[in-house]
Amino acid sequence: MKTEWSLSNGKAIFNFTERYYSSFDQVLDSEAFRSLIDHFLTDAEGQEYSEMFRLIKFYFPQQTREARIMAMTRLAKLLTSMNILEISQSIPEFHKAYEDRAAILRLVEEIYKYWRNLERYAVFYETTTSAGLATSSFQNAKTRFDEMLLALYREISVNVALEKPNVLRQIKAGTNVGLVCKEYVWPILEGYEKLRSIAFVKGLILETPFISYPKRNTRTGVFPELLQNPLERIGINDNHFFCFPCFVGEYLAFVYVQRDYLTHGVSLANLFQLATEEQVSGRKPDLIYVFGGDNHLEEPEEGFYHDERNDIMIGFVSHHDCYDYFGYMKKMMLTLHNVRQISKGNLPIHGAMVHIVLKNGKQANVVIMGDSGAGKSESIEAFRALAKDHISEMDIIFDDMGTFRIDPETDQVRGYGTEIGAFVRLDDLDSGYAFQELDRSIFMNPDKVNARLITPVATYDEIMEGLKVDIFVYANNYDPVEEGEKAIKIFENMEEALPTFVQGKRMAKGTTSEKGITTSYFANPFGPVQKQQETDVLIDRFFSKLFVNNVVVGTLRTQLGVADKAQDGPKLAAIDLFDLIKSLPE
Repeated sequence: MKTEWSLSNGKAIFNFTERYYSSFDQVLDSEAFRSLIDHFLTDAEGQEYSEMFRLIKFYFPQQTREARIMAMTRLAKLLTSMNILEISQSIPEFHKAYEDRAAILRLVEEIYKYWRNLERYAVFYETTTSAGLATSSFQNAKTRFDEMLLALYREISVNVALEKPNVLRQIKAGTNVGLVCKEYVWPILEGYEKLRSIAFVKGLILETPFISYPKRNTRTGVFPELLQNPLERIGINDNHFFCFPCFVGEYLAFVYVQRDYLTHGVSLANLFQLATEEQVSGRKPDLIYVFGGDNHLEEPEEGFYHDERNDIMIGFVSHHDCYDYFGYMKKMMLTLHNVRQISKGNLPIHGAMVHIVLKNGKQANVVIMGDSGAGKSESIEAFRALAKDHISEMDIIFDDMGTFRIDPETDQVRGYGTEIGAFVRLDDLDSGYAFQELDRSIFMNPDKVNARLITPVATYDEIMEGLKVDIFVYANNYDPVEEGEKAIKIFENMEEALPTFVQGKRMAKGTTSEKGITTSYFANPFGPVQKQQETDVLIDRFFSKLFVNNVVVGTLRTQLGVADKAQDGPKLAAIDLFDLIKSLPE
């Protein structure tokens, strides 16, 4: 991003490398402020019969947009050094401002509210000569800038109201996110040249809780495999993209995000382990994802491609509002990861894995498998809620997607994670959970169905340790547990187990566009569905190992899709799992 400022798709981005604002006048004279008022007026004019628009036309009757912006800017600058009474007495064009100060204060508040409803980013581009500034002074500069914007609002509002408030709310009036970017050196392969000039995100300052409102809150369908490398034909304006390098499990991913979808790039920091410059430099990525490229078509496009010559998995979604949902970011990355794992002979598992140590000393590594909304994350949070009574230790290995590998030395099936965070559905969690995680979380559309929270739950070392699987259950969210029954059913052999796991049955819970009872091959539309023939071979091989090694394999009725059981169902399932762990042999 070479410009000093951009405002697009509800995202305001300051480029501190091009210009840093250190005074009220610099802010009010800036292109950033002019652009903000321009966008505000566009919204106001769309409601031309509103009281606010009538107020704007009365005090700023200029015929052109630019003249009106200049007049509003002039009043704002006057209000940083004079109060509304002084302005009325000395500036003829504002002679009635004192009488109408309540209306002008409403205008100030509306502009301030419009600003705070934007997602606000500060970006600094580090060079070899500015590295010291990026690592220390950028954070201080961002803090000073944020404090100055709050002070600017207070100065103007006090000079309009003619009294100081007796309650000061320390609202985040400045930037929500700070990004330190740098061009890394990595081996640009033939056909990948258009990615050369896109800067990598080296560091990130996230003001939590970070609340965003993407245009979508569900995901549709599965990602198809493309027949052509999308990089050969899509358009990428490198001035509008940021690259977030991160690890999806063991694989290094370069995620290129167009600025209109910067929310989803920033949210990666709470879900995947960001890679350092040392980990990136000189290394070819395993996965590349372009989020928001131009496909030169009116219709949206999505899919993945395996560049076999360079052994790189490539994902792509075009610039379209239908993809403005974090599920398209997370699930494509997991699809790329899973298809690559399948090609390496490992089995992707759509589920959750936890290492549990009970208070009586018994411990087990538990894997709960199931498609979106089946109750994986909810059961884990039920474990956590019941920890005081049953658990002395609980470590999350993966929350949504993991990989089974066979240890060549012990012949045991081991589980590995992909994410350090959780992308959980608030609707199905205990009402207090969101508040417990408030201070470090990212919230998406918290006022809508399928509201989501992204929060860290593990370290990268923990998810990559590789733990032996002791219990492997399928999350059944549709069958009720009758009085006197257990939530868990154990399978006696592989032949009895396979139909349940392979069919992937569940009750849709609003996380996708699906309704009612649905099925998905191996409960995993992110790789196995696209590679069923290869996955069939892996399923037979891994389930054979599970039963040979006496791993407990069964179903867990979470009741998440059963009426009035969304809260109590996972808790009952958790208690029965505790009893199962207690019964395991030493």
